[in-house]
Amino acid sequence: MRNRLPAWFKQDLPDNSVKELREQLKAEKIHTVCQEARCPNINSCFKQGTAAFLILGDRCTRACAFCAVKRSFRGVVPDADEPARIARSAAKMRLDYAVITSVTRDDLIDGGSSIFIDTIGRLRDSSPKTRIELLIPDFKGDKGIIKAVVRAGPDVIGHDLETVNRLYPLARPQADYKRSLQVLKFIKELDPDMVTKSSLILGLGESGKEIMEAMRDLRSSGCDILVLGQYLRPSAGNYPVKRFLFPSEFDELAKLAKTMGFKKALCAPKARSSYKASSIYRELNYA
Repeated sequence: MRNRLPAWFKQDLPDNSVKELREQLKAEKIHTVCQEARCPNINSCFKQGTAAFLILGDRCTRACAFCAVKRSFRGVVPDADEPARIARSAAKMRLDYAVITSVTRDDLIDGGSSIFIDTIGRLRDSSPKTRIELLIPDFKGDKGIIKAVVRAGPDVIGHDLETVNRLYPLARPQADYKRSLQVLKFIKELDPDMVTKSSLILGLGESGKEIMEAMRDLRSSGCDILVLGQYLRPSAGNYPVKRFLFPSEFDELAKLAKTMGFKKALCAPKARSSYKASSIYRELNYA
């Protein structure tokens, strides 16, 4: 039985601008995490002409229980022209801020990092004023790969912790809580000025104490920007929602994040990693 959404999950209705952007992305054969992950903010973001580009295909080699992205032991062959298509689309959209993320590709030797790096280069060439945020997988903790991505020079690097330590075997069986924290910590060691970001989805059955512990672990790893949002079950086959948090609870978590020293915390039911990414960056006076 599907959970009935609370009243505060009212959706924006799509308009012509949303339809036009969908058609443009389809014509360029570009995937977005907004569509593949069934993000609750898709219409509001598309209305603003923003999107989180999803590279390396639409099939993930992992099977996180909460995720709507299609799964496959082996993903599609990386498309060498994908970075150029994304750069063209970003230029057409006149983006001042581009978010690039990917499915996890454990089947590739470099985890798909070369496509991330090429995409950054293409965007820098075609839209030099565009800020670039990456949302990367853990690359199995490979420091050489992570170093290459950092040296490519994005403006922000995000890596999502997703949930609390206890729930990893249930929600993220192929991932590792400590490894994800180490990825964030290593990015800061490589470049202390790099803006780092991570998110948690809540409502999977975690306790308040566990949320606080995960927040402390992220801050100890050097995470600058924290995003906390409500988990929404994509389909009946995904992990069930254990609880819907009230907006007031997210407000309290935002206050807690501030006391912990996060430079910025976006805590709201519909908050997701790339949601309001551009405005958060500007608020931190990086732009």
